[in-house]
Amino acid sequence: MTCSTRETIVDNAQPDPCLLLSRTIWTETTADLHRRTEGCHESGAFLLGRKTAHGRQVQAVIYYDELDAKAYDSGVCVLHADAFGKLWNRCAELSLSVVADVHIHGRGAWQSAWDRQNPMIARPGHLALILPLMARLPVRRWAIGVYEYLGDHRWRSHGGREVSRVLKIEENH
Repeated sequence: MTCSTRETIVDNAQPDPCLLLSRTIWTETTADLHRRTEGCHESGAFLLGRKTAHGRQVQAVIYYDELDAKAYDSGVCVLHADAFGKLWNRCAELSLSVVADVHIHGRGAWQSAWDRQNPMIARPGHLALILPLMARLPVRRWAIGVYEYLGDHRWRSHGGREVSRVLKIEENH
């Protein structure tokens, strides 16, 4: 017997999103995120870029602590309202938009209840990546949590084997 609900229909009807990053941006971002944890708290960043026919192309990164000096004070990533004004100004300066966000967990890459209830960008289709183990190198792609916001505090997971379909790390050209 097959059972369909609104959630399963939405989950199954949506195509997988695609996030494209150069190897250089990926390597620098993961290393910077690890360094910013200071070995004791989360860190995070917004991935800025453009949506193209091939997916969301990341072209720049802005770290949470560059927007809000107190972003990591509680041990988890928390941005205060004025940080978002700085974010939108930076996007306008670069003619880019937020295509995803990424943050670090000390252990696994699962979404906490806080993560689920407090999306950094609460717009359907937004991608949130979670890197495990304080982003200690090497960060294995299959260990990354990739979550797509569906709206109304609902998420679609693209973890495990699905990560390679969503997160594309390209060799530099």
